[in-house]
Amino acid sequence: MGRLGLTEILVIVGIVILLFGGKKIPELMKGLGSGIKEFKNAAKDDQTAPPAPTVKKEEEEIK
Repeated sequence: MGRLGLTEILVIVGIVILLFGGKKIPELMKGLGSGIKEFKNAAKDDQTAPPAPTVKKEEEEIK
């Protein structure tokens, strides 16, 4: 499995156009873009959240 070449990309684009039609493509790309944007925002929020103190609670339950 290697990288996709120009021919493979053109075939994939052609199949997408045949399946969805030219009018639906902008709507699909808009949805894809907003999904990627939400994913990036969620990943950024996850990195800034403080870690949960679960280890201390488990140690207290053992004692």
